[in-house]
Amino acid sequence: MDTLVSAIDVAIPLHLHSTFHYLVPPELASEITTGKRVLVPFGRRRMVGLVLGPVESSGELKPVIALLDPEPLLTADELEFLRWASSYYLHPLGEVIRAALPAGLLSPPRSDEQGEALTNHRASIQHEPFFLITTGSEAHPRLGSRAQAIFGAITAAGELSRKELRRQFGEPGEQLKRLVELGLITREERELYRDPFREEVVLRDEELLLNEHQAAACDAVVAALHRKTFAPFLLHGVTGSGKTEVYLQTIARAMEIGKNALVLVPEIALTPQLVKRFRRRFTCGIAVLHSGLSTGERYDEWRRIRRGEVRIVIGARSAIFAPLANMGIIVVDEEHEPTYKQSEGFRYNARDLALVRGKRAHAVVILGSATPLLTSIQGAKEGKLTSLELPERVRGLPLPEIAVSDLRGRKGTTLSGLLLKALGQNLESGGQTLLFLNRRGFATYLVCGDCGHVFRCPNCSVTLTYHRKTERIVCHYCDYSLPAPTACPGCQGGGITFLGQGTERVEEELLERFPEARIARMDRDTTSGKGGHARILKGLEEGSTDILVGTQMIAKGHHFPGVTLVGVLAIDSILNFPDFRSGERAFQLLTQVMGRAGRGDNPGQVVVQSLMPEHYAIARALAHDSAGFYAEELLFRQEAGYPPFAHLAALHFSGNLEESVQRGAKEAVALLIRLRRSRGGRVEILGPVAAPLSKIRGRYRWQLLLKCRRRDTLHGLLKAFQDEWRPPTGIRSFIDVDPVEMM
Repeated sequence: MDTLVSAIDVAIPLHLHSTFHYLVPPELASEITTGKRVLVPFGRRRMVGLVLGPVESSGELKPVIALLDPEPLLTADELEFLRWASSYYLHPLGEVIRAALPAGLLSPPRSDEQGEALTNHRASIQHEPFFLITTGSEAHPRLGSRAQAIFGAITAAGELSRKELRRQFGEPGEQLKRLVELGLITREERELYRDPFREEVVLRDEELLLNEHQAAACDAVVAALHRKTFAPFLLHGVTGSGKTEVYLQTIARAMEIGKNALVLVPEIALTPQLVKRFRRRFTCGIAVLHSGLSTGERYDEWRRIRRGEVRIVIGARSAIFAPLANMGIIVVDEEHEPTYKQSEGFRYNARDLALVRGKRAHAVVILGSATPLLTSIQGAKEGKLTSLELPERVRGLPLPEIAVSDLRGRKGTTLSGLLLKALGQNLESGGQTLLFLNRRGFATYLVCGDCGHVFRCPNCSVTLTYHRKTERIVCHYCDYSLPAPTACPGCQGGGITFLGQGTERVEEELLERFPEARIARMDRDTTSGKGGHARILKGLEEGSTDILVGTQMIAKGHHFPGVTLVGVLAIDSILNFPDFRSGERAFQLLTQVMGRAGRGDNPGQVVVQSLMPEHYAIARALAHDSAGFYAEELLFRQEAGYPPFAHLAALHFSGNLEESVQRGAKEAVALLIRLRRSRGGRVEILGPVAAPLSKIRGRYRWQLLLKCRRRDTLHGLLKAFQDEWRPPTGIRSFIDVDPVEMM
């Protein structure tokens, strides 16, 4: 942008699909460039926006108030990537940019005072004073003993931070001031990074010997790296087949040719163990980005990446926006996980964006999973992805033995006799156990045995869950809670029954049956707070936990060689979800959780409790028959016209009055039908219908689904709808492109 530019295009972080033009004051004309933030007037307030580029000056424009950055926060290529994402997901560019930057950088100033607004964005940068020996200085004869000691410590080290001096000598302020005045030392302010690994010590390791399948996969990826062209791979390996070692060695080869790497994981819980493996292998800069870090830590990690001090970035879905330059390889671990899709606000899918970003960077992209998405399987069949197979566990380890406990006719059973026997034997032999149950709390609903009253959330269309530890009944959607009732509000009777089991109830039963066992629980209730996931997993890793009870977060990608028994308590509930993907998700989850067993020297065993053991998704998983499952599921999808044979978009509507929401949804359908008629193209419109969770946080919810075999046709209709649609008063609506759940 040259000095003659008089107007700029600015993205404002609000839910507005337009951008805005502002006049550039002459004194800023040479400094304002694309990718920097500016303070601008917006109505009656001031907003922080991002400069998108120069525009022709037309009409009367408001001037920019201030420039906030000496250097751009985003490069032109990164901005183009965000523009693409904004266009594809039909979401305002300003909000997309805000999602890509560290929290707070596009927040409005805290004050109307321009001076504070200019410094506000730097408030989260941490500084520490360092004290350095002046060249040629000698101790002064009139120094007191304490000052002499401080001076001696600084002399021995060459330099020390105030924090270290305070640790050694208590508050050293007066002595340091005296030493500076005498010219014996100098003070220097330095910017410090908040390091999330500052207390961890890791031992280095070496590359492992690859088996023939791992070696073939590595060779294919390395060959693509040297071609320096976009190359997407599907790394399909059974659980325990050594996918992570393939990631590590291909990233090492990428770094040898000067390229950097981005590694995506689906859950915070997976990050600590994976990061530890990378830190053992690599001595280069490694940054971590996920929501478990403090705001300051995330900001510091982002700045390290932006400044080129990092070669490898590891993180959850938002790490797809990391400002990593010279990218040669992107890894999407556990690519099948639905958590790669952001469920609120800017509803992007990091797994899909990894392919887009890889293509833009001419990079290799590895989608890795033991249970790939059907879309990935079909993509490999069609040649869109190159398939790399790892059909065996490393070191020839066998897959775990499977036993099924049929729960039909055993009402109220939490732990079957078969599972209890296996638990006892595993404890006696010193093995560790994982027990999977995808419901937290003690009881999933309460009912009065006298009158049948069910305790429901007044704000959501769900029952309240009883938590015994807090003695409260809680809604897991809106956090509404009450003290656990002792009498029924309907009949005043005392016959309240706790039905359905959650992880808390299983933990209590285990403590009663195996009082000598060391038992831990891993769910949202026990992992809140910084480091919650890592703290619980550390117990399993170090052998101080015998049995870990948990929800989905224990099923994904963990490698604990001491786990020799896995119990699956209730996989059937997933099959009952009103979603065409329910079979795929049940197969994936069951296969993944079973795969945690027997990854060490001792063989593994799995006990699966089920009311539907003959269902094809469960039966194929129990038989380790992924090929059979994918063939059967793909046939169903093709006949029903669902992905990967069609593209989807969902439209959601919500409001405080159910009749108004229903009416608004029907008006949207009418508009879609009119637009479809005028535009042509075969787009199927399903609905509108009430959402399965028809009320959340006091708002009624309706939705409809669009299906089309051509992505461009569907997207064109959605864009036309977005341009014309004006929601009725009191109705909120949003478009979800490529939805992964319809609850």
